[in-house]
Amino acid sequence: MSTRFPFTAVVGQQDLQLALLLNAVAPNIGGVLVRGEKGTAKSTAVRALAALLPEVEVVAGCRFSCDPASPDPTCPDGPHTGAAAEARDARMVELPVGASEDRLVGALDIERALAEGVKAFEPGLLAAANRGILYVDEVNLLHDHLVDVLLDAAAMGASYVEREGVSVRHAARFLLVGTMNPEEGELRPQLLDRFGLTVEVAASREPDQRVEVVRRRLAYDDDPAAFAARWADEESAVRRRIVAARELLPKVRLGDGALKQIAATCAAFEVDGMRADIVMARTATALAAWDGRGDVLAEDVRQAALLALPHRRRRNPFDAPGLDEDKLDRTLEESAGDDDDPDPDGPGGGGQPSPEEGPQDGDAGARAGTGEDAEDGEPQPAAGGAGEQAPARAAEPFRTKALTVPGVGAGAAGRRSRARTERGRTTGALRPRGTLTKLHLAATVRAAAPHQRARGRSGPGLVLRRDDLRQAAREGREGNLVLFVVDASGSMAARQRMSAVKGAVLSLLLDAYQRRDKVGLVTFRGTAAEVALPPTSSVDAAAARLESLPTGGRTPLAAGLLKAHDVLRVERLRDPSRRALLVVVTDGRATGGPEPVALAGRAAGLLGAESVASVVVDCESGPVRLGLAGRLAEELRGTAVTLEELRADAIAGLVRDVRGTTSRRAA
Repeated sequence: MSTRFPFTAVVGQQDLQLALLLNAVAPNIGGVLVRGEKGTAKSTAVRALAALLPEVEVVAGCRFSCDPASPDPTCPDGPHTGAAAEARDARMVELPVGASEDRLVGALDIERALAEGVKAFEPGLLAAANRGILYVDEVNLLHDHLVDVLLDAAAMGASYVEREGVSVRHAARFLLVGTMNPEEGELRPQLLDRFGLTVEVAASREPDQRVEVVRRRLAYDDDPAAFAARWADEESAVRRRIVAARELLPKVRLGDGALKQIAATCAAFEVDGMRADIVMARTATALAAWDGRGDVLAEDVRQAALLALPHRRRRNPFDAPGLDEDKLDRTLEESAGDDDDPDPDGPGGGGQPSPEEGPQDGDAGARAGTGEDAEDGEPQPAAGGAGEQAPARAAEPFRTKALTVPGVGAGAAGRRSRARTERGRTTGALRPRGTLTKLHLAATVRAAAPHQRARGRSGPGLVLRRDDLRQAAREGREGNLVLFVVDASGSMAARQRMSAVKGAVLSLLLDAYQRRDKVGLVTFRGTAAEVALPPTSSVDAAAARLESLPTGGRTPLAAGLLKAHDVLRVERLRDPSRRALLVVVTDGRATGGPEPVALAGRAAGLLGAESVASVVVDCESGPVRLGLAGRLAEELRGTAVTLEELRADAIAGLVRDVRGTTSRRAA
């Protein structure tokens, strides 16, 4: 077994280390979600934590790691009366992003059941992680239904399996840790809330600290065993402190004053439900135990709020994470003062409010990353030439209905277009490729029935062969690549008009987030087009680029369409199963260069000939309208819709138009 990097040797990630240690002391906090850019020791710290956990006593031979002092009476491997015990290290189990639900929760061993007539349960990763750590790297890329199952088990401390004639319940108590890079997409707010604590990590900008990180990493790579030995004393001290905190935890007193501060803080920050209050109470209690105290202080409540509340304040992906620490201190001070509070002086030792804390309202979230106020800042440089205007602020986003890609695909699971998936309604059966995951029982029986006499069947049961097994074919929904091509030329430069255009694109981005799409952004103005954002799962990055988009100059429509064609061509090679939806936002005008209108028509025809599902959002305004956007939609073999028609129920007809246009083209 390779030597892990020591937990105590990680540099500059104190919040991450504290959150992990608090969950090691009190796993009922609900786990940790670690958000941060790549290369910030997220995975290193999580894997190092496993070596610090005390050994666990388990029933010898039990696949579910039952505690011999109080074995699970419903354990599938039980009963364990009088069973021998053995000690082993706490396990860290990793859940791969591509794992199936059967791999996670376990299932009936189908081949043994059909071929041998044995009703055997094959445990999943939840069973292996019981009384240890379950680690999910890139948890934001895990399918939502797996995240739901995972978090339900973590909350209940048990896994329930009801499928294919199997009814099993087993203990599943583990420290849940998820890591993610927000640039690759966000978790839904409902799933964010299910994680107990969250930590934002970033690489240090201090040269001395970065030097120390490199020095330690190089020393570890040269001789892992020797490097670990240098930190053995610190590791042992932390291990002993975890044991002591666990023993003290049941004795820690959470007074009415601290409870009042917790409730007031959650109310002041308008978090939904009561889960935040409960998590804060457990975290504050664990903080007191970690510090060796028998009472919860106001500083514990403050630290608990900083770990438990930031991710619960996000209502959509455009809201900036974080907590207003000035507001937090005021709330704690105003709610302090009960005689029962062991710290009547209010918050202390919790650190000073950060002067760099960003704005906290919803509009600020949409502007994250622009580096300026959209109304008052200086225009950003861009290839626009003369006439460039400062970026206009996006109008308030509105609710839309889905634009779907016609036909049935086979892309990544999502919520937009029809697709063949592992989940959904059963539509047929096929021969399995590789391991059988979803048995189609009726088709399996039909395949085996004609061969029973030739196989010498003499009893009541079927004689089955591996070739008889049939996989259930299921239909669900997939996520698509939604590529926005936005006209940022002078013809779109009126501030009120561009504000409405940005609001419409922002609304479609929010819809793409909810439907688990990838998004990309191409803009054109002046003399050229550019890829403002390569296809990504991070719709908040797209929103930030959109918000800072300046306008002005000529209208190179053909360049924008050809750039979109290049992006789609590359994405088809990179991810051939993910189908695309092209959304062109323009008034249809084309200027600059020789024969700009004809050139734009040929570029549109190129995309139309490749059957790219497309929608043109017509931004033309004024009493006299030329209908150029509608003509562009015809050349793309797509459909056109005005900004007004994008709103809510009006878009339902557009979905039918997209499908109908494609069906007529196919015919």
